[in-house]
Amino acid sequence: MRRRILGLATAMVMATGAAGCGSSSADADGSSASGSGTTVRVKVGIVPIVDVAPLYLGRQKGFFSDRGIDLRMESAQGGAAIIPGVVSGQFQFGFSNTTSLMIARTKGVPVRSVANGSATTGNTTTDVSGVVVGKDSPIKSAADLAGRTVAVNTLRNIGDTTVREAVRKDGGDPAEVKFVELAFDQMPAAVADGRVDAAWMAEPALTVAKAQGGRVVTSPFAETHPKLTLATFFTSTGLTQKDPALVRKFAEAMTESLTYASAHPDEARRTLTGYTKIDGDVLRNLTLPSWPAAYDMASLEKLASLGERDGLFDEKPDLKALFR
Repeated sequence: MRRRILGLATAMVMATGAAGCGSSSADADGSSASGSGTTVRVKVGIVPIVDVAPLYLGRQKGFFSDRGIDLRMESAQGGAAIIPGVVSGQFQFGFSNTTSLMIARTKGVPVRSVANGSATTGNTTTDVSGVVVGKDSPIKSAADLAGRTVAVNTLRNIGDTTVREAVRKDGGDPAEVKFVELAFDQMPAAVADGRVDAAWMAEPALTVAKAQGGRVVTSPFAETHPKLTLATFFTSTGLTQKDPALVRKFAEAMTESLTYASAHPDEARRTLTGYTKIDGDVLRNLTLPSWPAAYDMASLEKLASLGERDGLFDEKPDLKALFR
């Protein structure tokens, strides 16, 4: 379904041409981002997950308002909605995992990453995602996932790509893993009830599942690359041409936010209560991602190569054009 939606978005982009690609950087009153001394309302399409905590923290700290940006976050189901929303001008910026952006770019969707978003912790024991099995499961390692059913939130994306790599590195056959699509919040129950053999979960579902007795058998992000760039903030290439000053200011504010969140993880953790339903033991125990200020290009090259190997795109995207 998400692939069909992205395909429709691509068709829309190609049909509307340059006019449709140019996101408006003006607020309701028509103020321009490049105008001196003005405040510009900027909408960012996000998924309300742990990874975007620096965005909210940066708004609280005034990093965006200091640059004349009145930041507004709007929640969406995922990248399938955020990417066309950015291209059409519904949002000036968006948040998406890096594989989704690579797929979009190879389909001709005019997007460009402008600031880092989140990265793996690099810890293969405790990371922001993991493949969880039931407490009595015979599955003990990534290689044991071959021949099993593994749930992921989106098929043919960063989840199954990195799970395959973890299985491959552990000596198993990734082609023998059967992936099924399931929402993160449904995964802990699905594993506990035995409806799937395993599930690749992100936080906070990961912490919930572990509290219920689930076992993590592999951490695919960290296994794929110790500094894997998971997600970034992006915009349309139309906006980069129309209002480069806004793009620059947003990128600077976001980078400052990432740096602050990395230095103040407790503040970032508390921010989660303002835009998610995470609280209590789950809030205290969940693993936060890393928030480096810059992309790790080597990790993106690795992810792109895996995407090409898995058939997510016919040829690798131009990473230098996508991640600037």
